[in-house]
Amino acid sequence: QVQLVESGGGLVQAGGSLRLSCAASARTRTTYAMAWYRRPPGEEREFVAAINWSGSSTAYADSVKGRFTISRDNTKNTLYLRMNDLKPEDTAVYYCAATLSGAVVTASDQYRYWGQGTQVTVSS
Repeated sequence: QVQLVESGGGLVQAGGSLRLSCAASARTRTTYAMAWYRRPPGEEREFVAAINWSGSSTAYADSVKGRFTISRDNTKNTLYLRMNDLKPEDTAVYYCAATLSGAVVTASDQYRYWGQGTQVTVSS
């Protein structure tokens, strides 16, 4: 069964950086498009970034564009999210997800597999 496990979250001061990782199980196809979503406190889950199967195409939410970078290493079956210039409003539980499609999509209902999330807290 496909399993996704996020790591790399933690507490960081505003302006700092973190790199999140999402390790996929061996049954996770490298041809899946993947994405990061987040759920801020008291809010619904929202799109952060997505990447196609090869890593040649990406999409970002306006709120993180220019600060976050999504990437993947298909040889390691791992997804990454590099977060720079973190702001308090970035505080959330971050989730990775995978879709059966190879193309970039941003709608959460298009993602079949989800990790359990990793907490990112940005202090001011």
